[in-house]
Amino acid sequence: MREILGRRRRLLSRRGDGGPELMGAALTCATRWQWPVLPGVAADPEGRSRCGCPDPECTVPGAHPFDPGLLAATTDARMVRWWWSNRPTAPVILATGVGGAPCAVSLPALPAARALAALDHRGMRLGPVVAAPDRWAILVRPYSMEQLGELLYAKDFVPGSLRFHGEGGYLALPPSETAQGGVRWERAPLPGSASPWVPGVEAVVDAVVEALTRTGVIAPEM
Repeated sequence: MREILGRRRRLLSRRGDGGPELMGAALTCATRWQWPVLPGVAADPEGRSRCGCPDPECTVPGAHPFDPGLLAATTDARMVRWWWSNRPTAPVILATGVGGAPCAVSLPALPAARALAALDHRGMRLGPVVAAPDRWAILVRPYSMEQLGELLYAKDFVPGSLRFHGEGGYLALPPSETAQGGVRWERAPLPGSASPWVPGVEAVVDAVVEALTRTGVIAPEM
């Protein structure tokens, strides 16, 4: 697999600290867990709050694939090493729902923190949870669009701020740095785990909606 070089390569690649840590994280995802990854577009070096992609209205600045595109995501160690050798500060982007990789359910950070506390109180088992400054994402087992549609149709109410990262979607993973800040593990995979355990999407959506409703926290529509 070869990377397609783009016009805006200077903006996509910012050399600096963090290269070994990011490459190590990308290799762990790709080779140990068999999660397809690719480098994301970096934040604009001339304006950290802006994205390095051509879209001036980018809604996920510094946290999405651009060059190469999402279809280039791979578990090949040689490709991963080549990418992060050339782009050492690139965010690690997971192609959700591809090749057995997990999908995710995300919601705004504050309601997410309260929902997780409520789920802990109930004793519900969760897998890894990714925390970005604005949103947290709960990793779940891969699901189909038909499965998701049936799940949502059966519910009386689902907060509009819930987002679903399924096949064809993506998610920035730790320790990526985006234009909005650092991405970290709120619930990290167990060290040395062959493949992190993740719950089913039905259990997570049911529990999150119930937790938000019971605690009186309705996530804002954002």
